[in-house]
Amino acid sequence: MTRDEAYHLLTSHLKTRNLVKHSLAVEAVMRGLARHFGQDEDLWGLAGLLHDIDYDWTKDEPARHSMEGADLLAREGLPEEVVYAVRAHNEAHGLPRRSLLDKALYASDPLTGLIVAGALIKPEKKLSAIDVPFLLNRFHEKSFARGANREQIKSCSEMGLSLEEFMEIGLRSMQGIAGEMGL
Repeated sequence: MTRDEAYHLLTSHLKTRNLVKHSLAVEAVMRGLARHFGQDEDLWGLAGLLHDIDYDWTKDEPARHSMEGADLLAREGLPEEVVYAVRAHNEAHGLPRRSLLDKALYASDPLTGLIVAGALIKPEKKLSAIDVPFLLNRFHEKSFARGANREQIKSCSEMGLSLEEFMEIGLRSMQGIAGEMGL
């Protein structure tokens, strides 16, 4: 599946603009991580872009979220490693994170929310207005970006990355698509 085909598939299922932006952010971070680890950027990007494809219809039922999306992606012919990573990114299922791809998607999902929240509290409301030290300070504030699961973000250590390294890759990757995100 090409990136354009994946984007069309995503937008035919996700109608919430902020969810599409979230998907773009996770795609960017996944591509940045793939570059860092010498992995297939297109494959990792697809996992990031499509990871929440079922969210509009499963958001109120966490036990269904990512299972239905993974099933859809399997029917669309995506590689099993992408399908499994999508399935495993929802910790409600208790699936082991077996591959580097699985670990990257799991940790990247909440990181994007933390980064966006950081940008939105700045007067400029731009990703260019924040840096890693700012994010690290905010990371330790429990009241900041409550929806960004800190333990899940800290699982970056499963990839051999420090929190600072992970934030640097994530922020740099998202800054590269700031225009698409409106940030």
